[in-house]
Amino acid sequence: MIREHARATLPGIPIAALNIVLHIVGIGLILAGVTELGDGISAGPIALLAVGVVLNLVAAFLWVGLFMVAPNEAKVLQLFGDYVGTVRTPGLRWANPFFTKRKVSTRIRNFDSDRLKVNDLHGSPIEIAAVVVWQVVDTAEAVFEVDDYENFVQIQAEAALRGLATRYPYDLGDEETGVALRSHADEVSTQLGADVQARLDKAGVKVIEARISHLAYASEIAGAMLQRQQASAIIAARRRIVDGAVGMVEMALDELSRKGVVTLDEERRAAMVSNLLVVLCSEKSTSPVVNTGSLY
Repeated sequence: MIREHARATLPGIPIAALNIVLHIVGIGLILAGVTELGDGISAGPIALLAVGVVLNLVAAFLWVGLFMVAPNEAKVLQLFGDYVGTVRTPGLRWANPFFTKRKVSTRIRNFDSDRLKVNDLHGSPIEIAAVVVWQVVDTAEAVFEVDDYENFVQIQAEAALRGLATRYPYDLGDEETGVALRSHADEVSTQLGADVQARLDKAGVKVIEARISHLAYASEIAGAMLQRQQASAIIAARRRIVDGAVGMVEMALDELSRKGVVTLDEERRAAMVSNLLVVLCSEKSTSPVVNTGSLY
């Protein structure tokens, strides 16, 4: 496995200045040689021409070794196919002109997956998508261990998302316990990040964050699942209403008995409980009936 290591390079600005000087001197020598050749061919003008041409060729060769490195960017250097190091120092740099230089961005990037249709733990078809925030941390692995690291990130992130969706249910039932995709977003995101990172370690990529961006039942069962959720909500609301009503009835009977307001036998006590529960649990306002006769 190829690991990244730094490659020492020279500052590019002094080399560029040297090249300009070499070109100026070389052109000056060539012009001087051409001028002297006008007076007749001799060894001196030919030597000036030769030195001028050589200086210009050397400067041209040195220009090839100059390259730019932007902030949050790296250049991977190769010599005849062999990896020789990575340059991360920003600015104008110079290295062996025979080195080939490949740019690799080390900026933080994100990948938004397509909406995938998969079956959850219960076999229900769901639609799920995720956003993965990632960054290249080892340029050598990113370039040489995989063919195309950007495409590799996309494919492996979607594969990890599919695997995650099949291990958890979309939602928990009334008697179920554990982790669900809809109700445990933090736990699911943490597990998704770990799954994606395990697949991308070999590509020199670090996963900064992975989070589900879309989650829904598939269209063919969305209506039935919506009815199920509505029924669960109604049952939970009814249960709370009944619990509250029973407590209020119990409190009312205890207060009446403690203060001696009225004494009720079991039959009339049951009737009062029934009437109070109807009033407290009814969805609509009740219409009272006023008794103008005797109590019995």
